[in-house]
Amino acid sequence: MLFLIQHNTIGQPTRMALPQSKPIISGLARKLIIDGFLDETTALDAITNAQQNKKNLVSYLVENNFADSKSIAVSASSEFGVPLFDVDSIDFEQIATASVSENLIKKHHAIPLFKRGKRLSVGVSDPTNLAALDEFKFHTGLTTEPVLIEESKLTALIEKVIEEKENEEIGNFDDGDFGDLDLETIDETSPADEDDSGADEAPIVRFVNKILLDAIKKGASDLHFEPYEKKYRVRFRIDGILSEAASPPINLATRIAARLKVMSKLDISEKRIPQDGRIKLKLSKTKSIDFRVSTLPTLFGEKIVMRILDSAAAQLGIEVLGYEQVQKDLFVEAIHKPQGMVLVTGPTGSGKTVSLYTAVNIINTVETNISTAEDPVEINLEGVNQVNVNPKQGLTFASALRSFLRQDPDIVLVGEIRDLETAEIAIKAAQTGHLVLSTLHTNSAPETITRMVNMGVPAFNIATSVNLVIAQRLARRLCDNCKNEVKLPDDIYLEAGFRQKEIGTFKNFEPVGCDKCTNGYKGRVGVYQVMKFSKAMGQILMEGGNALDIAKQAEEEGVNDLHRSALLKVIQGVTSLEEVSRVTQH
Repeated sequence: MLFLIQHNTIGQPTRMALPQSKPIISGLARKLIIDGFLDETTALDAITNAQQNKKNLVSYLVENNFADSKSIAVSASSEFGVPLFDVDSIDFEQIATASVSENLIKKHHAIPLFKRGKRLSVGVSDPTNLAALDEFKFHTGLTTEPVLIEESKLTALIEKVIEEKENEEIGNFDDGDFGDLDLETIDETSPADEDDSGADEAPIVRFVNKILLDAIKKGASDLHFEPYEKKYRVRFRIDGILSEAASPPINLATRIAARLKVMSKLDISEKRIPQDGRIKLKLSKTKSIDFRVSTLPTLFGEKIVMRILDSAAAQLGIEVLGYEQVQKDLFVEAIHKPQGMVLVTGPTGSGKTVSLYTAVNIINTVETNISTAEDPVEINLEGVNQVNVNPKQGLTFASALRSFLRQDPDIVLVGEIRDLETAEIAIKAAQTGHLVLSTLHTNSAPETITRMVNMGVPAFNIATSVNLVIAQRLARRLCDNCKNEVKLPDDIYLEAGFRQKEIGTFKNFEPVGCDKCTNGYKGRVGVYQVMKFSKAMGQILMEGGNALDIAKQAEEEGVNDLHRSALLKVIQGVTSLEEVSRVTQH
């Protein structure tokens, strides 16, 4: 605040505040306003926030979708007279990145492109980034000149260059590089902190950190670290499909395994038996990701599989899981009943845990006492009493369930009904005023009922306790950016299971593939068979009926099986016929 000193009528000085002037908008921001890409208010806010976040203006504008990178690049080129360069036309192998370090490239968000004599062309998205030019000049001893690149393309190019540098570094390692590396004492530093970490100097740490971050960025659900006789392979499971992500030298196998075991707080000296652990990776002050880690001794070393446990997935809400409206209504109705049993079934990796946690989130209030027995607890839920079962110590599903019933529960979640003892206790709880949620491994909702009979549970007890059975699968979503409409003959639609009246009323799409997806798919959606266990089904069961009899009754009551539910996703343009065939094995 500025003040003007005046004297009043009796000669005493007084201070008058002068009005503050608005900041002057100049340079690139002014040009963007003139060209109509920004308004004055947005420009002022962007300048202030970019300075506070220690980012250049261009990066801030693009990251926050205030303007697209191409428009900014055109305006900047015109304003500053810097040539605009299309990096798509460059031979990646010819980029002069060897002249500066990876850290310098990341620090200044700039990249050396061409070296001609004693001149170095530096790619930037902000032509006012003079600090980058000066520091590149200092480190190379060359005269630097800016070349303008669109922000989005510059970011992609920098990521590619850094990945190549790291892969090249990993590829050149041999056993001699690790002679002084003490994996037991390496600081357990997350990738978010690696810039200031002494552990970042350890190449194995950098490699493992990069793999974990890549898996998170690509939306992987599982990571597989696999040693073979002459090869070491790292694979990601993305949208249910495994693909190779990296292939470091085989002589690094034991060191990578040791690093992962240190991070998981496992015994690195024990290589003869399987071990289980967890890693919590802090990405920021508010965001963290948990990994469930499992080691297994194999013929050529320890295979390590990591499951990414993102607690945000359990809080998505039922609206985004893929239930049809009728199915959602049945699900919500069943979990709000004061007693009874809700069963979710499907193979490993079909989303059963997310369905159960979604139900728990809906009914988790201060008035309810919820206890869960899981093997293991995958996602921490506040307000829920979660128990890790440990059969070696005598804490089984059955013993945990018995204890729950002495703890005044309202709702009980049993991770899986595996045996008759657990099934009987769960049935008893459901019959005596408790809501029980659990899972089984069967192929369909009707088979879940007969599976419990085969376990030895009396048909009458099942008929009087089970409220709802949900069978589910996960189908890959088509990428909205590149999916392509395709027309097929009517007989193919009929053979796939569509009804005659549905043919011609919807658009059928096929996967294509682009830079925003994986082979034409991006994300997954649930496919469900939601079967309310009716009195008629109970009668069939008590008369000795089998799964086929119950399935026929369910169809008569309007219950869609898994294949029919998947076909509805095709009609809605969510997935493809090829994916329906893969998921439902039709």
